[in-house]
Amino acid sequence: MLAKDAMIDTLKGLGSPSGATTPPWLLTPEPRGFRPKKRYRTVWISDIHLGTRGCKASMLVDFLRSFEAETLYLVGDIIDGWNLKKGWYWPDEHNEVVRRVLKMAHRGTRVVYVIGNHDEVLRDYAGFSFGGVELVLEAEHTTADGKKLLVTHGDAFDGVVLCARWLAVLGDTAYTLLLRANVAFNAVRKQFNLPYWSLSAYLKRRVKNAVQFVCNFEEALGRAAIERGFDGVVSGHIHCAEIRQIGPVTYYNDGDWVESCTALAEDADGVISIIDWSRHSAEHTAALEAEA
Repeated sequence: MLAKDAMIDTLKGLGSPSGATTPPWLLTPEPRGFRPKKRYRTVWISDIHLGTRGCKASMLVDFLRSFEAETLYLVGDIIDGWNLKKGWYWPDEHNEVVRRVLKMAHRGTRVVYVIGNHDEVLRDYAGFSFGGVELVLEAEHTTADGKKLLVTHGDAFDGVVLCARWLAVLGDTAYTLLLRANVAFNAVRKQFNLPYWSLSAYLKRRVKNAVQFVCNFEEALGRAAIERGFDGVVSGHIHCAEIRQIGPVTYYNDGDWVESCTALAEDADGVISIIDWSRHSAEHTAALEAEA
């Protein structure tokens, strides 16, 4: 219950009481000399897993500062209630992610939080709004070129989560250990001035059963979109950024912010593409070093 209450307080503005005056950090302008922001019609991010050591919060804050959007979809597993039940972990960098999202909402971006399985304790609050952030179980998005997209975290299409919760929790524990190994692995790479590279994502893509699970998951979502009359579906959950055609519908996955650091973005014409922020950051750093 404590984890649930803390998650609600976080959404209200890092514990700000209801009806309080606007926190000063919401009104703080961007620093002078800040790089120009890209403009998108829509951005989708998911699987941030705030409250875990694997969350790439600093990289996400850098990404959130880089753009403006009419709508920002948070496609589930934003706050990791499963991990917070085991023990409280919430560094300042995770506060900064929440501040940045709330600041975007304060400045006019529509922010829609589609609840996932790791933040499932928020499902009782679906239909409410906290700090300008709308909580929903799923959403419908219409692109600039008129396509109707179902936006869902995707856990409802995961047989392991749906039918064997104990197995899902066990798998989550193993995954957490793998992410910790990933941190140590990249600490060594950093010593040699090598860019971030996800060991966990690499291993997951090479394991036959995992690859088959991803394919089954994507096809299940594609079938659901067809049956419900959508032109496409946007999801998260499996930490694999992807855009591919499944019959008459397009399947989109925005990836995650513990391994790949990816998002989806829609431009003014309705074209949706994957943003690989870890690659972008590495290229930006290399360019700065070349200029120095």
